[in-house]
Amino acid sequence: MGEVGTEPDVAAVFSEAAATFTELDEVLWDPISRATVLRAAPRFDERVLDACAGAGASALPTAELVGPGGLVDAVDRSDEMLAALRERAGEHMPWLRVHVADASTWPYTGYDLVQCVLGVFFFDEVAAGVEHLVQCARPGGRVAVTVWADGAFEPLPEVLASVLPDDDARVPTLDEDDRPAMPGAGTAGGLAHWLVERGLVDVRAEAVPRHLDLTPDVSWALVVGTGMRAMLGDLDEAAIEDVRDRYLAAIEERGVASVDITTLIGIGRRPEAPVDGGLAEG
Repeated sequence: MGEVGTEPDVAAVFSEAAATFTELDEVLWDPISRATVLRAAPRFDERVLDACAGAGASALPTAELVGPGGLVDAVDRSDEMLAALRERAGEHMPWLRVHVADASTWPYTGYDLVQCVLGVFFFDEVAAGVEHLVQCARPGGRVAVTVWADGAFEPLPEVLASVLPDDDARVPTLDEDDRPAMPGAGTAGGLAHWLVERGLVDVRAEAVPRHLDLTPDVSWALVVGTGMRAMLGDLDEAAIEDVRDRYLAAIEERGVASVDITTLIGIGRRPEAPVDGGLAEG
């Protein structure tokens, strides 16, 4: 999805979006998270860090797989998002621990698996944040990162930008000159190379193609329940309702019936500790 031309408080944006975010579970977050968990393959008794856990789309199935002998630390900066996770988990999985914190500075290490589904873009410094996640894994431990592929959500950000008030400086707009947070990582091969640069070995990455059919409700939920919400700035309710009407009309006029929501899943290992004079263990 396109970069936004300002730097909003990400935690605040997603706290505001929490209710609508969960409305997209069935059509967006759950299928993407299941695809990641399938490939990351959490095992019974493993210790897992689920970074940027949100409402638990990846943390909950992971906790089921590791079982009571394992541990899942679900970390997110939004307490509102984590409240939904807590409610879903109930009292049945005490080994799923929920923390309001910034995963890019999480102080604990030694995890068998560290995973982050569509969350690394929220780090203040994406490359440094992912390098920190690598260090949270034990030597030989797995790290799984899921990001959007190039072209995901197009043309929705551009359509939204076209209907925002052009006389209101408070409204962020898309800036084509913004440097991407993960340059070159918009393809499977590019993501694999980018993760190698972050310190992983034995990296494999793949694209998981998917399209989402648009209804008016889904089209608007993709604005207020994803990072596109930041583009609304601090518009009041009346102005947002006007933007909604014009946005939906523009989508219908352009005949946009679906959007590409292809994701990229990259998985690698933290290198083993050096042995025998500095040679890495094979």
